[in-house]
Order: sequence, then C-alpha cells, then structure tokens
Amino acid sequence: MIPIARPQMGEEEKRLVWEAMEAGSLAQGPRVRALEEAFAAYIGTGHAVATSSGTTALHLALLGHGIGPGDEVVTVPFTFIASANCVVYTGARPAFVDVRADDFTLDPDLLEDAITPRTRAILPVSLYGQPARMDEIAAIAERHGLAVIEDAAQAHGAAIGDRRSGSWGIGAFSFYPTKNMTTGEGGMITTDDADLAERIRLLREHGMKVRYHHDVVGYNFRMTDIGAAIGLAQLPKLPAANDRRRAIAARYDAELRGVMTPVVRPGVTHVFHQYTIRVRERDRFAARLAELGVGSGVYYPIGVHRQKPFLALGYGDGSYPVTERLTSEVLSIPVHPGLSDGEVATVIEAVNRTAGELGPFEGER
Repeated sequence: MIPIARPQMGEEEKRLVWEAMEAGSLAQGPRVRALEEAFAAYIGTGHAVATSSGTTALHLALLGHGIGPGDEVVTVPFTFIASANCVVYTGARPAFVDVRADDFTLDPDLLEDAITPRTRAILPVSLYGQPARMDEIAAIAERHGLAVIEDAAQAHGAAIGDRRSGSWGIGAFSFYPTKNMTTGEGGMITTDDADLAERIRLLREHGMKVRYHHDVVGYNFRMTDIGAAIGLAQLPKLPAANDRRRAIAARYDAELRGVMTPVVRPGVTHVFHQYTIRVRERDRFAARLAELGVGSGVYYPIGVHRQKPFLALGYGDGSYPVTERLTSEVLSIPVHPGLSDGEVATVIEAVNRTAGELGPFEGER
C-alpha cells in the first residue's frame, strides 16, 4: 500500500537527537532557541516562539492578543477542529465564514458580514499548503482594527509572491510527524511584534521570566530539545522536500483524468501538504483506491460547525454551502517527497482507473 504520508527521517536527525541526549539539556534548551532563530529567518519574521504542538501555538497566539470571554474570532468551518477549539479554549466564540470552492480557503467576500463589535481577530486557515488570501484578509483586518492569526499548520514555506505564510500578523505552525517538516510533535509562532512574542514566551512557561517567580498564570507549552534537534535537521531539507511535492503535483495536474484537481492561485507558492482532488462517490472512490494499493485521506469529512462539541454550542448546520459540498467530495492522495516516480505512476493509474469506473466528477469549482 502506498501510504498517504511517510515521515522522512535520516542520519542527520539521528545524529542531532543523540547529541541532544548526550548534552543532557532535554527541555527547552539551546536547540529550541536555535530552531526559533532559524525558523524566524526562514519565514522572514523578527521572532519565532517554539511550542509543544500546533494547537498550543494557536492557543498562545490568541492568548497573546488578550482574547477571552465575550470576544469573537472569525475562522472557517472547513478545517481541522483545532482551529476553532483554540478559540473556545480562551472563552471566546468562533464565528464561521465559508471557504471558496476553488482554493478551499476563507472567502474574503463573505468576511466583513461576519464582523461584529465583539470581533477581535481573524483566523484564516492556509489549507493543504496554499496560503489563504492573506493580502485581502489583512487589509480587511486593518480597516476594522482586528488581529490576524494565520493557521499555517500545513503551510511551511508557502508564499504569496515573496512573502511567506506566517509573516502576516502572527503565524501558527504545526510540526506534527506528517507535516512538511516535523519535530516529532511541536509547533511554532512567528511574528514581527517583539512585545507580543515576549508575552507568548511568558505564557508558554508558567508565566516565568525568572525561575520560580511567576508574573501571570501560564502554561507548560514548551518544546523539548530532542524535538528541536529533529527540527534543526529537517528545516534545511524543507525547500528540497517542497520542490519534490510540487513536482509530483505538477505530474498529477498533467496526467489525472476524471477528477477535479486543485487550483493554485497566480503568484502563489503552494507546498502541497496535501494534494486534494474532488471526486464522484468519494467513499467508494477511496475504497477502490485501497484495493488498487493506494492510500488516501479525507480532510475533512465533517465541517467543524457540525461536530458534536459545536452542536452543543448552538451552531448546527449553518449556512456554509461550500463546506457542506466539499466535505462529501474531497479526497487527498499521496504527494509526500518519499514517493518514487514508480509510485507516482501507480497513483495516477489507480486514480484514472477508478474515475473511469465510477464516472467523472461533474461538480463546479
């Protein structure tokens, strides 16, 4: 079976992890600081703050802006639930805006209608490796005096023009094992705001600037030096890994038949954390691919607004027609850099054969 993801680990990761273990500084030591500096330089921001996960990165980004009970944060329902959960963690309320069918990201044309006097921030999701329409979103946020927090968990190295994801307002990245780069588990916050970065660092480590002197109620959201050692080996490999993902995606674009392939907006660098097609009879399509030896994944089969915790908060189906449609059509196929050319050919053959058997996709973008 060709897997949907295959984490890439090599001798560099092993060597740096062993060096961290021998050094004995295992929790948020010099390697964490080195990774923060290197990642900030890569994204093009003045500051980066490492965390224990992508979820804690989002949580701290919201807390750093002082978001809490009575506030609202605008985000999308077509995403992993953590995007909205982190809003709820603060005591604030998510306000959902539907996505566009062409690029799966927040529709700026719908955004201003969702802004109320309680809105404090906009949290767009750069899904599958393509940045949300950050220029448009940032302009709307500036007009309304709102914070911008980009969920860039799947967008390591993605860019609009020369500007990378994570450089508008504040960015929150995930280093989960299947992401474009990993620390085993972990996250990163990026920002140019020095004061905001300092508040987040304080919150990350029990509110301590001086050991055992606590200025605020904080959290234990620290990254380990072992995780950072993996990240220090992974980050230099990221550009080549992303290039390989784009090369595989280009081949899919050219050779897949009977499915709707993803749109890459002009001037955008898509890093293809996922290559997501839209298909007819999605569940049967995925089952047939498995019979043909090709793994796939559905990201995501249920809109966040329809998840049980959010039903309890009074959301229900809402009016998100694009999300409702996509949750029954999207299917991600292997695009990770560990694929051989032969495996890519197998994926193409399996997708085309299945589309031929079940019929071509006839939906609209």
